[in-house]
Amino acid sequence: MRSPEDLARRERFWRFLAIWALVLATLVLGERFWRGLIFAADRPRPVEPRGPLWPEEERAIALFRAVAPSVVAIVTRTAGEGGGTGSGFVWDRAGHVVTNHHVIEGAREIAVILDDGRVVPARLVGSAPWMDLAVIRLELLDGYPPPIAVGSSSDLAVGQTVFAIGNPFGLSRTLTQGIISALDRRLPTAGGREVAGVIQTDAAINPGNSGGPLVDTAGRLIGVNTAILSPAGAYAGIGFAVPVDTVNKVVPELIRTGRVPLPGIGILVLPEELTARAGIRGVAIQAVVPGSAAARAGLRGTDLARGRLGDVIVAVDGRRVSSLADLALEFERIGIGNRARLEILRDGRRLTVEVEIQDVG
Repeated sequence: MRSPEDLARRERFWRFLAIWALVLATLVLGERFWRGLIFAADRPRPVEPRGPLWPEEERAIALFRAVAPSVVAIVTRTAGEGGGTGSGFVWDRAGHVVTNHHVIEGAREIAVILDDGRVVPARLVGSAPWMDLAVIRLELLDGYPPPIAVGSSSDLAVGQTVFAIGNPFGLSRTLTQGIISALDRRLPTAGGREVAGVIQTDAAINPGNSGGPLVDTAGRLIGVNTAILSPAGAYAGIGFAVPVDTVNKVVPELIRTGRVPLPGIGILVLPEELTARAGIRGVAIQAVVPGSAAARAGLRGTDLARGRLGDVIVAVDGRRVSSLADLALEFERIGIGNRARLEILRDGRRLTVEVEIQDVG
């Protein structure tokens, strides 16, 4: 049993602790009060001076200022109330603008928004759907924006820094940065064909960027931003650009004649899904155009009424082909006016047929 003296000491101890706890609480609350009163930033804060920009930042800023005046926004109107948007860039001092075919496809009216804010009507000069390229011309008398500087795509390297400029989701003059992720990709386009040598990049490309330039660190055009690979339809880190060497070959032809010769032999082919289900390895001819190079070479189409399969092309000049895209790329490699050696399957026999490549556009 505790004595009265022990109880008194215990009471004094707890009273002491309570007093100190009250003092500490008062100090904490008071400190918060005085800190809030003295240090509250209830006026605009002074601006801290910054140091110089990093060299990488200065280069990106200079590049954008140099290239952006050549980049335009494109707005189209189709039948009814339909329409679309995209990007493009000035090709020459005559006011020709390069963009994607799918940006202006089906357009009844085309308007171009320049870097300085002017809205200018434009007309279609020509397009190459199988390359997804098109040329329009500004209806201006003077004051054309500067043409973009043209580079090369033959000496590009994976890992190289690149910039994309365009109008994603209608947000004008947007700059994104990335690297070349891969080279020599193949991109499906109109009519079952493919563009070869396509550049893959992780620079952000979204709807509205189509037709805009992909440039290197010198501000030179190295590709035309064309497509993305994304399950959601928006940027997922994989974008594609038509290489500038292809652009530099196609665009002058579109300006001169409004079209680009299309290498072929004058055949229609069976859909690949049908031939795949039938276990056919090669390009099965559905029909031969009368008077074409294929007709002169004696190639045979499919007789659907009798259920007889036509010739199946399995190789061109010793190179195997398994799709129309493969076949088209081989015809482009050989060139119009030259002859190709086709290996075909006909009624279970393997034959070799020579045929001239012609313009089937």
